[in-house]
Amino acid sequence: MNILLWHVHGSWTTSFVHGRHRYLVPVTPDRGPYGLGRARTYPWPDSAVEVTPRELGRETVDVVLLQRPEEFDLACEWLGRPVGRAVPAIYVEHNTPKGDVPNTRHPMADRDDLLLTHVTHFNELFWDNGTTRTGVVEHGVVPPTVTWTGELDRLAVVINEPVRRGRVTGTDLLARFAEIAPLDVFGMRVAGLADHLGLPADRLTSHEDVPQHRMHAELARRRAYLHLCRWTSLGLSLIEAMTIGMPVVALASTEAVEAVPPGAGALATRVDTLLAAAARLVADPAEARRAGAAARAAALDRYGLDRFLADWDRLLEEEVCASR
Repeated sequence: MNILLWHVHGSWTTSFVHGRHRYLVPVTPDRGPYGLGRARTYPWPDSAVEVTPRELGRETVDVVLLQRPEEFDLACEWLGRPVGRAVPAIYVEHNTPKGDVPNTRHPMADRDDLLLTHVTHFNELFWDNGTTRTGVVEHGVVPPTVTWTGELDRLAVVINEPVRRGRVTGTDLLARFAEIAPLDVFGMRVAGLADHLGLPADRLTSHEDVPQHRMHAELARRRAYLHLCRWTSLGLSLIEAMTIGMPVVALASTEAVEAVPPGAGALATRVDTLLAAAARLVADPAEARRAGAAARAAALDRYGLDRFLADWDRLLEEEVCASR
């Protein structure tokens, strides 16, 4: 099956393109947001092929996978065919709704020309999808090649744009955890975070846009993983950290309540509870190891790559067959 999809979310797309299909990934000379092409910091198989907009018009495309509203018109233009009619379309929603929650209307609400697929049941519940058909395919991750050692009594965090996103990603809570143990914050646009929070450099270290395999290796050396997102879809970095075998200290918000089982660390809405848990894990490597083992077992069971790809295969076959 030939699947057209844009490179939008690196970790999710990395998992998706590990399937048994051929993946057509648009590329433009500027490698801008609608022509980013293949990933440069994630390992992708050869079945993910870069195609220019001109080349797409000559390709046989079995299904279009959309992830942003504007991609619908773009796909119609580049393919020269009506997407959703001549070519089946699936819209993947990665995010929690914004605005007037829980009344936020999805931009693809009340449509009969596509399937709206959410990555968590929480997202499907909270978006107003209207009459559009919906489905859920939960995340799956390519297993990291490292396992937890936890020899550094530091806490690891993965956040993109923590200054801009602020309370959404729990950036305002980081200083309280920096009193428990030094923080290592990985992600995009994390430089200058310590200054922004008024923290000394020895309490928070930023690691700017580290390649995934190197980031996993560094995460594995930290004692525990800190997940303080208030309102965001289930981050793949959380699942990856659990798969590595890291104990987790997480806010009990959005889909995290489904992903983090009892015994994998701590899950609560009381910050004091999470601070106490972080302190215990930092002070007791043996407890951290036990919690990390529980986290790893849960992540491998629920978010394994084989399950993810099998779920997508079923959904893709159903949509393509239904259009014939």
